[in-house]
Amino acid sequence: MRRVVIGLLVLVGLLVAVDYGSAALAESAVSRQMREQIGLADDPSVRINGFPFLTQAVSGHYRSIDVDATRIHLGELQELDVSAQLRDVEAPLSMILGSGPKTLRVSEAEGTVRVSATDVQRLLPGIKDLRIDTLDDEALEQVVDDGGDASLADLDPDHAARFSGTATFLGQKEDVSVIAVLQLESGQAEIIPRDIRLGEDQKPLPQAQQRTLQQLFTVRIDPGSLPLQITPTSLKADNGTLEISGEAKDLTLGAGSAPASS
Repeated sequence: MRRVVIGLLVLVGLLVAVDYGSAALAESAVSRQMREQIGLADDPSVRINGFPFLTQAVSGHYRSIDVDATRIHLGELQELDVSAQLRDVEAPLSMILGSGPKTLRVSEAEGTVRVSATDVQRLLPGIKDLRIDTLDDEALEQVVDDGGDASLADLDPDHAARFSGTATFLGQKEDVSVIAVLQLESGQAEIIPRDIRLGEDQKPLPQAQQRTLQQLFTVRIDPGSLPLQITPTSLKADNGTLEISGEAKDLTLGAGSAPASS
């Protein structure tokens, strides 16, 4: 009985090793395909979810595949991070592991592009040390209590952020803090200032000065053609970045599909 148990354990171990080894080979092949599809300099990180892998491989149907890539150049943006989850992916194992062209058919894809504060700063001439902070209802009410327009308390904190840094005005270096609305318009991310404050006391500026500076701090970020043909549906601030998220359906990745433009 002991020999049988040991034999079964060895067999299970071998099967698990084969399963993980096969998954690693497939992930490497998908990674190379995604590098070409997104137009990357390096292979992205790919994880095929679900265990065992071999049952998915035999059927050629994968429940979900995670793809992560960092420091992507896309148009005027230079430090994008991209993460995506591909769902219900059709790809025969013989094709994935073979040497010929590869085509992945994806039922659904959800993706997020993260725009760093450094990239946003490049779009704001004269601004240094830019930080992006999330807001909550209490923070917006505090801005109103400190002299801001009463309408600021009605903003949705999920679609607003505080941008802080330093700027030079009339030869004088000043701290600057901007409460801005985040919105998507025609696939582009827009930062629209609603409250701008300068100096250490961070008191509200007169309306005339507010209007002048609002033009300087109004920013439109064009992420170009997002990887995997994803259509932007959400824009928010998170962990010091701007996140543009969206989804796509019925994708064909690989032979016969156009790579993302960079």
